[in-house]
Amino acid sequence: QVQLVESGGGLVQAGGSLRLSCAASGRRFSSYAMGWFRQAPGKERDFVSAISRTGSNTYYSDSVKGRFTISRDNAKNTVYLQMKSLKPEDTAVYYCAAVVRVVVPTTPGNYDYWGQGTQVTVSS
Repeated sequence: QVQLVESGGGLVQAGGSLRLSCAASGRRFSSYAMGWFRQAPGKERDFVSAISRTGSNTYYSDSVKGRFTISRDNAKNTVYLQMKSLKPEDTAVYYCAAVVRVVVPTTPGNYDYWGQGTQVTVSS
């Protein structure tokens, strides 16, 4: 089992940057594929990005491709989401998620563990 805690959210102006972190506790962090999802008020939880267990494979939604970068440091049990060129439509609660799986899923239902989320607000 793994516990996930997100940090790094906040208020930023359009065009700005933020880096989200997700710290995992528990054993064998390197066994987990990790994902980032976001949920705006009144909307479903959407896929943002995901990374394989070793970090060799990364995946992005079309809406963030080229602006966001996912990475992980297995020695620190942490996954990151670097967000640049932020837009007001990026405003949401961002969640990290984990699953023990070789094939990295991009749908929320395929993840077993979730953090509590961190708010990202982008002002225009």
